[in-house]
Amino acid sequence: MAEYYDQEDQFLPLRETVYKKLRKRILTGELKPGDRLMEIHLANELDVSRTPIREAIRKLELEGLVRIIPRSGAQVARISEKEMRDLLEVRRSLDMLSVELASGRITAEEKVQLRKACRDFEEATKHGDYTKVAEADVKFHDIIVQAAKNRRLQEIIGQMADQTYRYRFEYVKDEGTYAQLIEEHKGICDAILSGDGELAKEIAIAHIDRQEAGMLKRLQTGDRS
Repeated sequence: MAEYYDQEDQFLPLRETVYKKLRKRILTGELKPGDRLMEIHLANELDVSRTPIREAIRKLELEGLVRIIPRSGAQVARISEKEMRDLLEVRRSLDMLSVELASGRITAEEKVQLRKACRDFEEATKHGDYTKVAEADVKFHDIIVQAAKNRRLQEIIGQMADQTYRYRFEYVKDEGTYAQLIEEHKGICDAILSGDGELAKEIAIAHIDRQEAGMLKRLQTGDRS
């Protein structure tokens, strides 16, 4: 079993290791919306008892990634249009605040980090690895939130991180959006570095709006390949 899990996970309690593995599969779409989570099957696959599987499923339910359906059991939560709109509506406001605050508070060191994150995202789009693209996107936005220097803002965005990542991962599967995403990241980066909070907010709004439109199209056409 030690070979199956990441080396960094081998010192975690078994329930946490199982939880992290299932969570990653859901967030990256390996376990798709509507897939049933069969305790016996997962226990056999991961070579564990059903207890840590059950505990992991319960934790994922609390995070909104799993739904318990009467007489059907646990299923990966479906990505609904309403939930996506609600999430991005909140995220839009939080991103506007983040870039505005970061424009006036970013340090010299964080400026270097943001420039690098911008380049790293562009580089990640060249290799066809959706996980790497999504992670690079997370890193770029995390640096902005860090630069905003507002602990409560960081906490709220952190609480939304899993659901946000799930939508983000679906969106970056559309490689046709990469050129636009790269330009938007550069625009946000340049505006923050120049201290232009208003321009950063304008680009951040457009950034979220295009993601919402793209995700709506994928949800309505059922294109989640």
